[in-house]
Amino acid sequence: MCRNIKTLFNFDPPVTPEEIRAASLQFVRKISGFAKPSKANEAAFLMAVDEVAQVSARLLASLETNSPARTREEEAAKARLRNAQRFPEKVNP
Repeated sequence: MCRNIKTLFNFDPPVTPEEIRAASLQFVRKISGFAKPSKANEAAFLMAVDEVAQVSARLLASLETNSPARTREEEAAKARLRNAQRFPEKVNP
């Protein structure tokens, strides 16, 4: 899966439609191989993004968990820590 597609479930505050659409766009870009489709493919590309966003929103609305909601700040801090562990030379040049 594309690293730019982020987990959207179980956050406080809840995911926004814009975040769902951004993840859907990344997904369609990945599977189509197009960062920006040609004019000939633009309608199909945008329709796919819309459909993936709709299905994703329904999925997120139907999921349940007993885990406490995560915050974006905590997840960003974890990602920075993982990145620092993977690439220590970039943290302390």
